[in-house]
Amino acid sequence: MSFRVVFAGTPAFAVPALRALHAAHQVAGVLTQPDRPAGRGRDVMAGPVKQVALELGLEVAQPEKLHGNSEALSRLASWQPDVMVVVAYGLILPRAVLALPRLGSLNIHASLLPRWRGAAPIQRAILAGDAETGVCIMQMDEGLDTGPVLARASVPIGAETTAATLHDQLAQLGARQLLQVLEGLAEGTLKATPQPDSGVTYAHKLSKAEADIDWHHTAIAIDRQIRAFHPWPGAQTRLDGEVVKLLASRVGNPRAAAAVAAPGTVLGLNGDALEIACGEGMVQALELQRAGRKPVSARDFHNALRLPAGKQLAFR
Repeated sequence: MSFRVVFAGTPAFAVPALRALHAAHQVAGVLTQPDRPAGRGRDVMAGPVKQVALELGLEVAQPEKLHGNSEALSRLASWQPDVMVVVAYGLILPRAVLALPRLGSLNIHASLLPRWRGAAPIQRAILAGDAETGVCIMQMDEGLDTGPVLARASVPIGAETTAATLHDQLAQLGARQLLQVLEGLAEGTLKATPQPDSGVTYAHKLSKAEADIDWHHTAIAIDRQIRAFHPWPGAQTRLDGEVVKLLASRVGNPRAAAAVAAPGTVLGLNGDALEIACGEGMVQALELQRAGRKPVSARDFHNALRLPAGKQLAFR
């Protein structure tokens, strides 16, 4: 059975779901955020969802707000949706919008609810050291990610998982789960499960202030920070006053000599990794980026420094 669907989403995370819906159902229209300045030149650009929607020949609406916007509500009503699908849209949906589709509104959320409700569930799961995360398809209500869950699927968080790799994995997983949920709704076989009151955590929005590495922290905490903040805002440190971003890492051998070095000390290369002493243990940086330059491997980064024999560097 094919549904008439209104899709609401803005960033790249929502694109796989939109493509999946377009292939299997009738997408009557797409809601997405207004075009915003982006990139170094701050040129006004369409978001990823709008770009794909136009590629697919879909009708697009970009209201600045939905609360009290009768024009936007009338346009949504004209699309006559059976269901609305919301994926990282970026605007709060008022009750009138949520209730418009006859089957209600569904949301793809990138966590195992009720853990990590909110804006940055992927990054917060990595920062917290969670062993797994996943996606939930929930029936939306007026709360913040509080609706009953129709389906969930989990994935492990590995020792070298970054927010970038997990983002792509969960975006694809969410798209697959969404089609299964719509099939279940068509067959009448799905029942939503209310979220439990226990285990609720909130994934607060990321800030650039969280990106600065404090080398006095443990290697485990710093490694999680590096992996969680790739690609944005990018965990960063300084070397001789120059900003350096660390893009990929792992925790080094805790029994190595890092314990006798001051936090931030560059211990040298070990295979493909640049080893750096922390307050406890060491981090092995795998990919780094100097200000204004391209990302490079740890070996290329180390070789480009051209250090005199015996000179030791430290990140600050």
